[in-house]
Amino acid sequence: METQELHRGRLIDHIQLVVRDLAVSQAFYAAVFDVLKVPMGGTGDSYFWADELFVSSADSEAAQGALTGRHHLAFQAPDRATVEAFHAAALAHGGTDNGAPGERPYHPGYYAAFALDPDGNNIEVVFHGEAKRSAPSVKITF
Repeated sequence: METQELHRGRLIDHIQLVVRDLAVSQAFYAAVFDVLKVPMGGTGDSYFWADELFVSSADSEAAQGALTGRHHLAFQAPDRATVEAFHAAALAHGGTDNGAPGERPYHPGYYAAFALDPDGNNIEVVFHGEAKRSAPSVKITF
């Protein structure tokens, strides 16, 4: 018998972005992840990663020489202050404003900010408010 964890709300297992300038992207994401209290998982000559986001240069083995297209990634925040700190850190580390912190019409309590990373990916940090907390992870045994 094998035990695996199922994380409710985790449709995506991981994502890889392939970027033009790894050092510039690493400075941007390190600042963003510092605000979110997500530790950097590791680095190498052609990549870095944190949690389930892998970022590599076009010359990395995994990239196969091609840049990825533009993506929209949304990270969860524990509160509004973190959303605001993300936006400030993103802009201070090579990001471009794509939506200042504020309420959005998606559902009551949806508070988010948006910044384009150095490669044009739309990075969002969102606080869903107290009413939208997700269900805890459950274990499933096969």
